[in-house]
Amino acid sequence: MSEKNLEYYLSLPYTIEVIPDKDEDGQVTLFARVVELPGCMTEADDFTELGEMIEDAKLSWLETALEDGQPIPEPRPIEGYSGKFVVRVPKSLHRELAEAAERDGVSLNTFVNVALGRAIGSLQPMTVEPQPDHTLAPA
Repeated sequence: MSEKNLEYYLSLPYTIEVIPDKDEDGQVTLFARVVELPGCMTEADDFTELGEMIEDAKLSWLETALEDGQPIPEPRPIEGYSGKFVVRVPKSLHRELAEAAERDGVSLNTFVNVALGRAIGSLQPMTVEPQPDHTLAPA
């Protein structure tokens, strides 16, 4: 089995989380971190600068971990998720969800899908995916 090197780790689709932060003057700063690499983070004023800086931070983090012989986490593949799961709810909640979906004129599946998306969106920072040319764009 071949040894995993820097090029191998740089080719992996690590998750980059971007969190906008507004100061007292209304100036927005962007904070980014590589989710799977603890402590791998940076901050910038715009996406272009942020993309370059997070790639540089990732490179430095990986080089240091390899030099020190530290284990390097790999991203979990999205293929491991089917997009389906079963949730058991009380009959009364099922009824309320079905009635709310009917009022909105959508299927129960669509209603729950949107509700879950809204719940996660309100709790999680914006996540961006690296594009093929290694620049960042909102997901």
